[in-house]
Amino acid sequence: MDPWKKALVAGSIGVATILFLKKNYPAGVLATGIGLAVLAAEYPEKFERVRRSLPDYFDRGMRVIEMAERAGRRISDQGSLDWGDMGG
Repeated sequence: MDPWKKALVAGSIGVATILFLKKNYPAGVLATGIGLAVLAAEYPEKFERVRRSLPDYFDRGMRVIEMAERAGRRISDQGSLDWGDMGG
């Protein structure tokens, strides 16, 4: 990769980090997108592989969220029990 491309990617990541820390999310996403676009142009075959595997990652993420939701419901159901009878 050319040095100017490396500098552009590093700079966009740095700027995006600062923008996210300042809670300027739209600008942070834009800065991140610039860096990703340069990387995608430089390594298209690797980004194609990632793009093909994204649905699997989303599916796994949704399963994790569903499991956390079920666990949260169970915990809240147990928390609503009458604990006064267990005092002794």
